[in-house]
Amino acid sequence: MTQLMVDIQNLSHIYMQGTPLEHRALDGVSLQVEQGECMAIIGHTGSGKSTLIQHFNGLIRPQSGKVVISGLDVSLPKVDMKSLRRQVGLVFQNPEDQLFEKLVGDDVAYGPFKMGLPLDEVRRRVHWAMELVGLSFEDMRDRPTFALSGGQKRKVALAGVLALQPKVLVLDEPTAGLDPLSRKELLERIRHLNREENLTVIFVSHNMEEVAQLADRVYVMANGKAVCDGTPRQIFGNEELLRQHHIGTPESVDILYRLREEGYGINPEAFLPEETAYEILKLLKR
Repeated sequence: MTQLMVDIQNLSHIYMQGTPLEHRALDGVSLQVEQGECMAIIGHTGSGKSTLIQHFNGLIRPQSGKVVISGLDVSLPKVDMKSLRRQVGLVFQNPEDQLFEKLVGDDVAYGPFKMGLPLDEVRRRVHWAMELVGLSFEDMRDRPTFALSGGQKRKVALAGVLALQPKVLVLDEPTAGLDPLSRKELLERIRHLNREENLTVIFVSHNMEEVAQLADRVYVMANGKAVCDGTPRQIFGNEELLRQHHIGTPESVDILYRLREEGYGINPEAFLPEETAYEILKLLKR
């Protein structure tokens, strides 16, 4: 039986409540993520995505509704926040926000040290986490953290979270600002963590190519509410939904819809590049 790692029920959140600047960021949101799933959360700017994921590791506590993460009820006043944050690793959109040690190895080791682990175990975790994200332990451990490229900083931030060995990895715009090569490498690492290490992954992204490539399920938000959820095929195959909520599409989906508008009989759910190519080849053979 699959374990439910994230269970959100009727969650609402209001910023600056009771003031003239009051803003309802979340309005009765419910969401469930099973162990080993890769869930993408999408929606236009201001839809409540970042507010939602900050509830996952207790950065924001529930005002109303219920948040249960790996069996821990975040709604309870005496919930063990240290235990929660060991189980849920959050990587921010800007890696500089969570890098503060001078050397790469020290930064990755910070979390395990704070957990009070023995030195040998800290070193083992740092070595494991750095190699897992594509940073050579021997070559990179003594490098100055803030002299790294944007892609390398993103990997260090990810390694620092993985060194805690969380059960859930939460990523906010994981490839924003990266060059194409760094983006490709990071996506491959995330896919490996999810598929091979069985790590539950939840990520926010405006890049629909990433969503199509990584996600098992897509959760659509609009104006602080849950609009719908489904597989990438179900979401990207629903042209009315995409248009109504101004959701971008992968280039392959855009090509398929344009061909269909021209009167060609084509399957808009065939969004994977090889599937799109096959659909086009079928047209050419006709």
